[in-house]
Amino acid sequence: MRGLETLGRVRLSRHFWMREFLHSEIGNLHQIQNIPDNPDLAIARGKALCETLLDPLEETFGRIFVRSGYRAPSLNAFGNENGLNCARNDYPLECHIWDFPDVPVAGASVVIPWFADRYAQGRDWRDLAWWMHDHLPYSEIWFFPKLCAFNIAWRPKPLRRIDSYMAPKGCLLKPGATPDETLDQRAQRYADFPAFRGLDLP
Repeated sequence: MRGLETLGRVRLSRHFWMREFLHSEIGNLHQIQNIPDNPDLAIARGKALCETLLDPLEETFGRIFVRSGYRAPSLNAFGNENGLNCARNDYPLECHIWDFPDVPVAGASVVIPWFADRYAQGRDWRDLAWWMHDHLPYSEIWFFPKLCAFNIAWRPKPLRRIDSYMAPKGCLLKPGATPDETLDQRAQRYADFPAFRGLDLP
């Protein structure tokens, strides 16, 4: 218990702590521990995720909600085998298992309340997708209908891929592809967004 308490208190970045990423409804309901097999590796990759992707989101849009973060391999496998919206462990784009030695990835499912409110009023999810494409060194982003939540992943060599389960469904941007819209067209979509890292934080 004391070791797990210590793990939860690890600060990953300016705004995030490891404890935020260890919560799991699946784990709680089915009594499956969500503890990294390799805590040091999970921490290192979690820091990269938070510092390069999540901190800029929070500093620009205000507090973001971590819907699902780290998943232990056993927990993720259980979720996949029981149809609980978890990809299989060996799926190349699975991003929630941060501590596979040979798979350098860390990802989380998050919600941006600032944008979720606008999405509920009919805002196009692609406005946020293109903003992230033009401002963040993401590897993959997957959008989901509820609250316009999305998976966002860090990798040391980003794939730069965007997919969605919302209309228009499918792949918005394939790795190595050029966006269908020009930079000026994309910028018009998010012209009313807060300035990048727009919060005046101490």
